[in-house]
Amino acid sequence: MEGPIVGVYGIIIMFAVLFLLKIPAAFTMALVGFLGVAYVTSMEAALGMIGTDLWNIFSSYGLTVIPMFILVGEFAHYGGYNTSLYSATHKWFGHYKGGLAITTIMACAIFSAISGSNTATAATMSTIAIPEMKKYKYHPQLSAGSVAAGATLGVLIPPSIVLVVYGIYTGQSIGKLFFGNVIPSALLTIFIAATVVYICWRHPDWGPKGPKSTWKERIKAIPDLFDIFILFAVIMYALFTGMVTATEAAAASCAIGLILCLIRRKLSWEGFILSIVDTLRISCLVFMIVAGAVVFSRFLAVTRLPFEAANMISSFALPNWVLFWIIIFCYIIGGCVMDALAFLLVSLPIFYPIVMAMGYDPIWFGQVICIVTTMGSIMPPIGICCYVVAGMAKDIPLGTVFRGGLYYIPSYIISIILLMLFPYATVMILSDLVR
Repeated sequence: MEGPIVGVYGIIIMFAVLFLLKIPAAFTMALVGFLGVAYVTSMEAALGMIGTDLWNIFSSYGLTVIPMFILVGEFAHYGGYNTSLYSATHKWFGHYKGGLAITTIMACAIFSAISGSNTATAATMSTIAIPEMKKYKYHPQLSAGSVAAGATLGVLIPPSIVLVVYGIYTGQSIGKLFFGNVIPSALLTIFIAATVVYICWRHPDWGPKGPKSTWKERIKAIPDLFDIFILFAVIMYALFTGMVTATEAAAASCAIGLILCLIRRKLSWEGFILSIVDTLRISCLVFMIVAGAVVFSRFLAVTRLPFEAANMISSFALPNWVLFWIIIFCYIIGGCVMDALAFLLVSLPIFYPIVMAMGYDPIWFGQVICIVTTMGSIMPPIGICCYVVAGMAKDIPLGTVFRGGLYYIPSYIISIILLMLFPYATVMILSDLVR
């Protein structure tokens, strides 16, 4: 059997094992990848090759940026900044129709700026926002959908774990990726908030107005946001000037985040321990996905499937933009059926060389696929953010959460189209400034 055909069978087997046996994606990719390498080469070669790859992954200095960005988000979570964020944005937007849903999206966006995790944002905001919207008789589709869609910003807004992994895998500057992401993430946040306005226009009874805060109360709530902006500013300024690496910026943000929590007396000893425990748990999950994807990617490389796929696609007499939309469609489907980070790492060995051969910028491509894989977080059947929201809001069925999330899909499509039409104005104008 020829190598590329073995690679195709390997992908089919991986998805079959993933869905039929329900083995976690990290272990599925590692198992199928290891057996595939052993089949194509030999068991001895597979053991040596995989062992070397895993050692290189877990001893990589660059990956230390991931647990530190996760840790600063956990400090903010257990320090109660999520409640402060929601309270402050509620005072500014809560009196409009759908205002609580807009409040939720804005709070998710700000919390995402230090969390970098969509599941953490979904779990955090579900416990705060959904009971509040239920009190004001918001429709479950609007309340649950706004939390799920807002939580996806955790993957997009810097410090994004997906962008960090993409940068490490492709060898791109994390600083350039973060700054190139500023405008796309702002656009998507605006479009998601605008979707709430549209829903309330179509269904006026879905998002009743909340109580109106005085200007004194609104101004008084602004200092609650200062600590978050300080943390975000430290990360972005350090990366922009090139004075430190991404890892050093993450370490500095952790130290500053802990100091701010202690000065404000927001973080208890129990909260500190829980922050460490949750960081270890989430980091292990991310590392295992990365390790499993590297093993599976090695199998695909041995079969030469990525190279043959690139040659085949480049031989098609189609415009580059048509080929690119085919790739985007593959990412949309993949994001619907598989964890976003896992699918990103599985697909990059196949699609990244093709996209580079077509002449697209790697920083720009990172933003596009980040939005596309983020969209998969609210689409059935996987839709991890929808599952988290349904798990936290026990009285809202999973189907209702998914239906609410689907209202926001056009926001992602429009964002992708704008990035394709105006690549310099949306991405390169800021990423090119990074030293």
